[in-house]
Amino acid sequence: MSDLRKVSIDGKVIEVPGAMTLIQACETAGIEIPRFCYHERLTIAGNCRMCLVEVVGGPPKPAASCAMQVKDLRPGPDGAPPQVKTNSPMVKKAREGVMEFLLINHPLDCPICDQGGECDLQDQAMAYGVDFSRYREPKRATEDLDLGPLVETHMTRCISCTRCVRFTTEVAGISQMGQTGRGEDAEITSYLGQTLDSNLQGNIIDLCPVGALVSKPYAFNARPWELTKTETVDVMDALGSSIRVDTKGRKVMRILPRNHDGVNEEWLSDKARFVWDGLSRQRLDSPYIRENGKLRKAEWPEALAAAAAAMKGRKTVGLVGDLVPTEAAFALKQLIEAQGGVVECRTDGAKLPAGNRSAYVGSARIEDLDTAKHIMLIGTNPAIEAPVLNARIRKAWLAGANVGHVGAVADLTYDAAHAGTGRKALADLLEHDFDRVLDEDSVVVVGQGALIGADGEAALAHAMELATRSKSKLLVLHSAASRVGAMDVGATCESGVEAALEGAEVIYNMGADEIALPSGPFVIYQGSHGDRGAHRADLILPGAAWVEEQGLFVNTEGRPQLALRASFAPGQAKENWAILRALSAEMDAVQPWNSLAQLRQAMVAAHPHLARLDEVAENEWQPLTLASMDESLGDFESIVAEHYLTNPVARASELMGELAGKARARRQQKIAAE
Repeated sequence: MSDLRKVSIDGKVIEVPGAMTLIQACETAGIEIPRFCYHERLTIAGNCRMCLVEVVGGPPKPAASCAMQVKDLRPGPDGAPPQVKTNSPMVKKAREGVMEFLLINHPLDCPICDQGGECDLQDQAMAYGVDFSRYREPKRATEDLDLGPLVETHMTRCISCTRCVRFTTEVAGISQMGQTGRGEDAEITSYLGQTLDSNLQGNIIDLCPVGALVSKPYAFNARPWELTKTETVDVMDALGSSIRVDTKGRKVMRILPRNHDGVNEEWLSDKARFVWDGLSRQRLDSPYIRENGKLRKAEWPEALAAAAAAMKGRKTVGLVGDLVPTEAAFALKQLIEAQGGVVECRTDGAKLPAGNRSAYVGSARIEDLDTAKHIMLIGTNPAIEAPVLNARIRKAWLAGANVGHVGAVADLTYDAAHAGTGRKALADLLEHDFDRVLDEDSVVVVGQGALIGADGEAALAHAMELATRSKSKLLVLHSAASRVGAMDVGATCESGVEAALEGAEVIYNMGADEIALPSGPFVIYQGSHGDRGAHRADLILPGAAWVEEQGLFVNTEGRPQLALRASFAPGQAKENWAILRALSAEMDAVQPWNSLAQLRQAMVAAHPHLARLDEVAENEWQPLTLASMDESLGDFESIVAEHYLTNPVARASELMGELAGKARARRQQKIAAE
């Protein structure tokens, strides 16, 4: 940590690290400094000049507080702390002048601008500007950019803060945006008119301090003051990003990120941000029963009675899908196992050992990646499995970390030393090279691509041995939001999903749409969308989506997080735990809870660590016994074929379908003659 320096800000003396900028020091002192170009997580540009302050004894002009460090200040007379003024007449005049310049070419179309009501330019013009302008010249206009189906541009409003350019270059790792020209001819543009190719591009909407970059799907749909805001967590990947869901009436209008330094910082993947239109399409809003090969609508009493009749006295297998809250997985396990059946959450066939939390969660926190000197990726492509986590690895790489990769070649947005594509490379790494690429400040990230083969447990054992020998930390990167929570409550069976399904007479499928079910058993599907699982079902029980019920989700690092209800399920659809509670009564095996609170109490009594919300528990390190991998199985393969179409909500979204189509088109390389 830098040496501490004293500085007087508006007469208040504080002690801060010398490397801290003046704008940060002012915030530490509780003083707000206006800014447009400065952002905590981006490099300093110093080009909007809105953050000017007066340095007493310094040059006879205001200084940009974002670009000056505390250690650069000269002490006052007799060694007194240097003085900074943020509200002097010089500062007031400078800010008014800067705001007057910024508004020369701004169109002032607030009534039709989607940023209206949450616009930094509006707020700061009111707080720091003046009510007139001395400029009468015609305003400059610029052409709008086509950045793709997510970000709508109104470049006449742009104030050239360059936040979008810095984000796409530094965080997202793409180089399509930049600034050209000088003076009045300066403009933000994209290289050769390209659209943005990134899973994080939607974040420039949040970063833009004016209405130059707004959400294309949300455009003209609502005003901020019309929306009800609910803080919850994302389930599109296993990272558990903190989000805010904005609803108008019963309809979800948009999803925004919340700041969480330990998980997603303040970024959000495009799939999580824009998947909301899938919440209103292809919804299951009534129970259905299949008769003569066709599904017909039914009422709840009839559907529950049919489900109970099908399950009684028959071998039942319960499947836990990727978007299921932990409480529902716990209730399903209690219901099915009481009937002599088994429950399984590892529907993709991942060989995750039950009961050993250090093996299916690991020992690392997500934020450990920030300080890691070496990061080894095994059987994973985080750029599509967890884009926000990938941005964190990129940040570590920019800070000097070395990244190694065992798995299919992929564009990770940073340089990674490719050690090989499969099992042989992992075995060789353990025998020969690990001490060259890993040390005590290292993190080994193992993905599901390494764990879904027949020798998945051996691959996991190799990864744990690699972490043990190099004194590194292990992070198991999951692909399903519900997986860790379901593993925590024991929703697993010894035989694995394939063996369990072989002898099943009844399959209770709770949202597991990614698995192909055998044709023989009677299938009860409980879920929110008419997707693959509903097509195979003999009986459908409509459930709530994750924004329509309260539930606990445990993210990939083992952090329990609470998802709150933002809306209500359509039609006759019910909350998942309530369906299981009603079904248990029909089966004469009534579950001992009548509310979600009582269910959660029972779950926490059995698994106390789930009560510690937003805390990452320490897992006792239990390495697996090292066994040889079957090298004939070849390479580790990515478990995500289509990033935008991995779950029923995403497949119901028109926008996700469009993005998937554009991604496929980009992958098809054109030949020279074209």
